[in-house]
Amino acid sequence: MSLNQLSLRVEVAPEAADAGRRAATLGADRLREALERRGSAAVIVATGASQFEVLASLAQAPGVAWEKVTFFHLDEYLGLPVAHPASFRRYLWERFHSKLPVPARAFHYLDGEATDPAAECMRVGRLIAAVTVDVAFLGIGENAHLAFNDPPADFVTENPYLVVDLDHACRRQQYGEGWFPSLDDVPKRALTMSIRQILKSRQLVVTVPDLRKARAVKNALKGPVTPDCPASVLQQHASCSIFLDEPAASLLTSDS
Repeated sequence: MSLNQLSLRVEVAPEAADAGRRAATLGADRLREALERRGSAAVIVATGASQFEVLASLAQAPGVAWEKVTFFHLDEYLGLPVAHPASFRRYLWERFHSKLPVPARAFHYLDGEATDPAAECMRVGRLIAAVTVDVAFLGIGENAHLAFNDPPADFVTENPYLVVDLDHACRRQQYGEGWFPSLDDVPKRALTMSIRQILKSRQLVVTVPDLRKARAVKNALKGPVTPDCPASVLQQHASCSIFLDEPAASLLTSDS
């Protein structure tokens, strides 16, 4: 089902896994187009529960010359060892990078253990500033965060990556999803791609399953564009496709 009355392209699938597969299909199509057009491509990959099926399906997409694709890491906890079960570097390696049929051209991880986080942001920022990103795979948080840009998000900075503080709602979500044994164990700071850098991508592919995201989805897609709802900025992108399951879409046609 498509919700054509919205300004963005929104598809609603019966189940979360189907939404993820549809997102991967669109992303792979855009990648093949970029590879045919100029012989290389760049992609931003996200993590979290919303991306399980997206990344699994993407790694199996036929006809993608992965050896010509450069990947960029969306966000990472600050100070979390790569061996930790919640490490996004570990997540991407285990669930996607290691599953590619051939090695990628490059995979630029964010080092959450860097002794100088600001310098790490500058390092990866220089790399992404030198390319055109063809596809950015994203999710939306329970507090409507985009990457780790919690409300009120910085819509102004041109810095590609930032060091940010994580708000309570964001940290509670990470604990609630089972990534950490307690709320106190969730890191309080992170490295994140900035809003303006995300919006520079040619195609945004946003996957949002689960009823607990329904309010954030409605606010992001039908409310005003405001830093208090970071994902609302998606309304301003020229090519953004959002894939929801039925629970996540449940408030889009209601007045509540």
